[in-house]
Amino acid sequence: MTPKRLNFITGNANKLREVEAILGDLVDLRSQSLDLVEVQGTIDDISVDKCRRAAELVKGPVLVEDTCLCFNALKGLPGPYVKWFLHDIGLEGEVHFAAAKDALADEPEGLNNLLAAYDDKTAQAVCTFAYSEGPGSEPKIFQGRTDVRVSHYLLVVGQILTYVKGKIVPARGPSRFGWDPIFEYEGRTYAEMTALEKNKISHRSKALEKLKAWLKGDA
Repeated sequence: MTPKRLNFITGNANKLREVEAILGDLVDLRSQSLDLVEVQGTIDDISVDKCRRAAELVKGPVLVEDTCLCFNALKGLPGPYVKWFLHDIGLEGEVHFAAAKDALADEPEGLNNLLAAYDDKTAQAVCTFAYSEGPGSEPKIFQGRTDVRVSHYLLVVGQILTYVKGKIVPARGPSRFGWDPIFEYEGRTYAEMTALEKNKISHRSKALEKLKAWLKGDA
């Protein structure tokens, strides 16, 4: 059953706009910024735990999102911890922590330069939404990925994961939204796409379409 009002736990205006573009015609989406402790573990572990905590605080239906950027050459790192990597080393050309920058003046800067020594620049972008109807309700997981153009049905968790091709490149386009400038899909980075173009193919949009179908009772 679709709730009349859904609390999306985020303080990120860009994320809110992307989610509203897909779910806005179905539910009244309200953003709330909560300071939630994040456990260490898999993306599913992190999302489910965060969703349970949020439901207890909000006392109503909640939606939380976690995003991974997984470099294949680095066995999946930085994975669910990408926001901390981004916070500490930024994107190529950005300055974070001047003292550390001076100490490492000869080192390449930026998240994309973690792959400087590797020929394999391919990466997976993973978006996981967790939805709970409220306190005590077990969260449901909806996930989308960018990688290769195939689909798999996971019998263990009953999820359909859809993949599209992605790789890491030097930053291109506006740096308004996280690591969008370094993630390229078929010749253009996410940052070089319009919002409409990105919402047609991104990991976030694929996860949201699954959530939307479930809320409507189509899945």
